[in-house]
Amino acid sequence: MNVESDAGRVVDVRSERRTVMLGVSIAAPITVGLWFAVATLTPPIPNMDDPWNRLWFAIKCCCVAVLLCLVLGVEMVAHLRLNTSAINPLVGLESARMNVTQRCLRNTVEQTLIFIPGLLALAGYCANGRSMRMVLATTVVWIVTRFAFWIGYQIAPRFRAAGMLGMVQSMLVLLYVCDRFGREVAGVAGEAVIWAIFLGVEAFLVYLSFSRPSSD
Repeated sequence: MNVESDAGRVVDVRSERRTVMLGVSIAAPITVGLWFAVATLTPPIPNMDDPWNRLWFAIKCCCVAVLLCLVLGVEMVAHLRLNTSAINPLVGLESARMNVTQRCLRNTVEQTLIFIPGLLALAGYCANGRSMRMVLATTVVWIVTRFAFWIGYQIAPRFRAAGMLGMVQSMLVLLYVCDRFGREVAGVAGEAVIWAIFLGVEAFLVYLSFSRPSSD
């Protein structure tokens, strides 16, 4: 299936999709293995009996993630502008590398807004230093997948797939937190409402993605 883009380039959608799915299938076991390695093999986090200490630890994890992924992304865009003709952002002289970097940065901003509340809430459901290793593991995996996303996107957009697993992780963390919260508020009915709304909208989005004309 070939589709012509707005820029006049022909895109082989099936080939691009196969590459993306192959990247996900290769990266998935590595990502899961990394999460379990950090969550089970690292020593328990000390002084985590106090819930405020657990929250503070999660906040510090967020700070590390923002520094290494978001701040460095902003720095990369700034340095590219400083040393290229794109130093004036109003004249439209951004290179392909600049455009890719800006797209990666925008995506990282979006993913950060999803990652942080889930991580903080996950820390609230941990009971001790042993279970808090899940917070550490989630942070490590998110940072690694962000770097994988940036590197893959710089090579070619279809190779960004490995970094998508960070989004999957953030979504699973939020589902876990919302499931627990729904049970606390309204028992099994609360859980059912959360899952019904999420899965219903997700199914509708999948339907739209396959039903829309290929040229959209």
